[in-house]
Amino acid sequence: MLEAGLIVSRFLHYVAVLSLFGAALFPLYTYRGRLDAFASDDGPLTVWLRRILVSAILLAFVSALGWFVFTTGAMAGDISQVTNLAVLNAVMTGTDFGPLWVARFVSIIAIAALLRFWPAKKSMWLVPALAGFLLASLAGTGHARITEGWPGTIHIASDIAHLLVAGWWLGGRLPRVILVFAAPAAGDRRHGVGPLGKVLCRFSGIGTVAVAILIASGVVNSWFLVGSPNALLTSVYGRLLIAKVAIFLIMAAIATANRWWITPQLCRPGSAFTHAWLARLRCHVLDEQALGLCVVVLVSLLGTLQPAVS
Repeated sequence: MLEAGLIVSRFLHYVAVLSLFGAALFPLYTYRGRLDAFASDDGPLTVWLRRILVSAILLAFVSALGWFVFTTGAMAGDISQVTNLAVLNAVMTGTDFGPLWVARFVSIIAIAALLRFWPAKKSMWLVPALAGFLLASLAGTGHARITEGWPGTIHIASDIAHLLVAGWWLGGRLPRVILVFAAPAAGDRRHGVGPLGKVLCRFSGIGTVAVAILIASGVVNSWFLVGSPNALLTSVYGRLLIAKVAIFLIMAAIATANRWWITPQLCRPGSAFTHAWLARLRCHVLDEQALGLCVVVLVSLLGTLQPAVS
């Protein structure tokens, strides 16, 4: 029960925090100099982004509480000990997990308070900043903290980069799904699909950078956690990692097709944008979303296993 509860709470928390960071960051790079116009807009994207942010912060709080409960229960050997004050005191004073989780709960409450004012200009910068801390702090709960010395510093820095870029890329996909499904069935032949095309061009433009950083940081993390090709192939951890990489490569292939094949049709004035192109794009973004959830499931499982190197 403890292990299953921890895996589920980890999965829900990763989904919540990735979505929170990606959705909060989305307007900053897709609308750039038009943030005032975005903040004053009551269009479907603004409405849905608010819903995503509110839902994500609620899920982040509940799943963080579940993560804390199941981790404390695992440390004590019995979930019933979670209400034992001596056990709670030991977790808070004798482990890194307790103080880190207090800081994370404070951040969640601060974000929830700021969402009351979102998308006012200051909150549009403060929410992604705090969400970024919330996401990056997950590196303190993973396997990176077991690496000592300067290699440990490199490992934690790489893990933080991996988490933040994953939130930027994976978390930003949900707003893109909303945009694509809110688009008209056929665009204007003279202007493509207008704002949709521009936003998708900007989002696609980050894809190459995001994939490169994810690959580089993933290689560094794997070097510390796997150690050898033999361990990669013979351990459960290694085989799950291979599955994660395979799914990621499929996502990268779909993103490449979107970047160089479909998105140019939306960005180029005069293109014959039709219902068929839109249907293809909708299919691709749904595939990417489903594959992204599979990656998060595997990440949740990997975090509960011993690294292959050990």
